[in-house]
Amino acid sequence: MHATLPSTRAVAAAASRASLGVTRAAANAAPKPVAPTVARRSVFLASGVAPLLRLAGASSAVSYASAASARGASANSEIAKVLLDPKYPDAFPFGEKEMQRYDESSDFVFYAQPRFVKHIDDDAIGALTKYYAEVFPAVPKEGDDKVALLDVCSSWISHYPAGYEASDNLRVSGLGMNEDELKKNPILTDYAVRDLNEDATLPYEDNTFDVVTNAVSVDYLTKPLEMMKEVHRVLKPGGLAVMSFSNRCFPTKAVSVWTATGDLDHIWIVGAYFHFAGGFQGLAAEDISPKPGKTDPMYVVFARKEA
Repeated sequence: MHATLPSTRAVAAAASRASLGVTRAAANAAPKPVAPTVARRSVFLASGVAPLLRLAGASSAVSYASAASARGASANSEIAKVLLDPKYPDAFPFGEKEMQRYDESSDFVFYAQPRFVKHIDDDAIGALTKYYAEVFPAVPKEGDDKVALLDVCSSWISHYPAGYEASDNLRVSGLGMNEDELKKNPILTDYAVRDLNEDATLPYEDNTFDVVTNAVSVDYLTKPLEMMKEVHRVLKPGGLAVMSFSNRCFPTKAVSVWTATGDLDHIWIVGAYFHFAGGFQGLAAEDISPKPGKTDPMYVVFARKEA
């Protein structure tokens, strides 16, 4: 199901052809996400080097080995171990080069046509929904404190568990690229249309949300550090941020550091977004893949805003 990592030239050629098709016919249905990277191994680990440390030029070690996870996740999995001692450098290691994409045309053009499709398979969706059910605050009952959730890069479906939908005590906000898709999302209390690659600010007050989620979209962000700082700002103290992803993407729109690396590197990359944004605690990762090797993989990187 998941092919061996193709050569850089092959990926670039395929991406260029796909990008040209999008530019010429933006109104047509978009290509389905593909898996451009190896399923579970890092292209750097294959040569015996820790994830992305050569790219980062790591000079200092920061350990999260004692960090509290969102649900007491095991620290023994290959995925979880990446963030136990990530050895992040002193400065944010990604610049303009790493954030470049094959298709630099406006994202509003790419996402102009609504796509009422699922970007990961049903097993992966089920695994994410189950994970959400374990880490979200309980659905508030009458008389309980209000709960607020934000789905960043939202669409017509948020993969939230049953019961998490707009009510007097539960706010579910969505921010995405296509208004038609957001209008179809049945659980949202409110929505906002925004291209975070043009304006990485979130249109919400400080300390608003108990949970912020981002599902299978973090790989498209060209201003991830700015966005993560905004996630921190809008979270309540102690609030949870969850970034989830698989190994599938629209390769013309994913940033270059993502398409050039493997799943373990992706954990390190997203962890770096949290780390360098600052103000988070308990940074950790978990492999929630439902049937490894048989279905789409599913990973989460998460942390809480310092209280």
